Amino acid sequence: MTRLHVHSVSHGDTETALGLLDAELAPNGIVPGMLFAFYGCGHDDRMLHQYLSARFPHAARMGGSSSGGLMTQDGLKGSNAIGLLMIEDDGDFGVAAAPLGPDPAHTAEQLLLKALASCGCSGELPELIWIYQSPGSEEAVIEGLRRVVGDRCPIVGGSSADDDVSGRWRQLGPDGPMGDGLVVGVLLPSSPLGYAFQGGYEPAGHSGVVTARAGRDILQIDGNPAAAVYNDWIGGRIDAQLSGGAVLAQTTMFPLATDGGRADGVSHYRLIHPEMVTATGGLRTFCNVDIGARVYAMKGDRRRLADRAGGVAEQAAHMLAADRSRIAGALVVFCGACKLALGEEVERVSVAVANQLADTPFIGCFTFGEQGRMLDRNVHGNLMISAVVFSR
Repeated sequence: MTRLHVHSVSHGDTETALGLLDAELAPNGIVPGMLFAFYGCGHDDRMLHQYLSARFPHAARMGGSSSGGLMTQDGLKGSNAIGLLMIEDDGDFGVAAAPLGPDPAHTAEQLLLKALASCGCSGELPELIWIYQSPGSEEAVIEGLRRVVGDRCPIVGGSSADDDVSGRWRQLGPDGPMGDGLVVGVLLPSSPLGYAFQGGYEPAGHSGVVTARAGRDILQIDGNPAAAVYNDWIGGRIDAQLSGGAVLAQTTMFPLATDGGRADGVSHYRLIHPEMVTATGGLRTFCNVDIGARVYAMKGDRRRLADRAGGVAEQAAHMLAADRSRIAGALVVFCGACKLALGEEVERVSVAVANQLADTPFIGCFTFGEQGRMLDRNVHGNLMISAVVFSR
């Protein structure tokens, strides 16, 4: 039987926070097979690693920093929070971590093999791979993992985040914290998993074909400067930045997207968040977009976006059974930029998830990039939501 336990504490001093956490955990006698830890970027994660290593030496441990805190079934927790999701189960769980290095795809491939070996499952296909990494090389990481498993199992996770996009994000693996690393976890639990990956936006009507790009910069759409085309699509919201400049805040509710396919007559979109306008009129984003790909203008609504997290949790739970009493809990990823854009509406996110999960334990992190399975393919996207639901 699978059991999930979630505990969180809040204090600006890491040593004090860990003391509070230890007092909360002491009477419970939890022996997890796998543990996820998320925390505000101001915490000393070396101290957190030392505590977790001593307290849970046999658990597969992974996690990292989360933008502005985290959320649980008890609500939103602020930047001073430390939260743990612990899985007690007779299945197999493994984890491995390393700096991304010059070849992130190769690093990902080797870490997956190492994570499988760490739990005695070399050569087996995990039910799910969960990753946490430094932002910037997400597509390469997925490609490296795909070299081992293809798209035969879901790859879910997020890109670690800080509070202000200043680069203070961290990743926490079995050997300690990193600033530019990758942590790969493999889950082979004794009970089935459900998972879902969606965005909370809808098409706004405009679309065009990417005709030039360089890395993550979209240089041209339909042969014209990409930033100018995009600015027309969104009603001139980045007029002031057309000669160059950051547009992250202005574009959160108006992203681009590529077509992710259709299922049951419903279109799915991989969302792409514009970050800045380059000096040459290109549009820098947080995703790779191929030449020849059609990009769509999208629009969001704060209330609908906040509630969509509950819909994603519901979809993941639906994979398991109609009987909600079988849900053990969940692990949720919610985009950090969406969190910032929601303002006071962000309180609705944890409520929406809790309502769909019959008030079972869950933890949610806020990330600067999201990975998940869209129809039959594992992809990296922005402004997305994922949920992994565990059954008893």
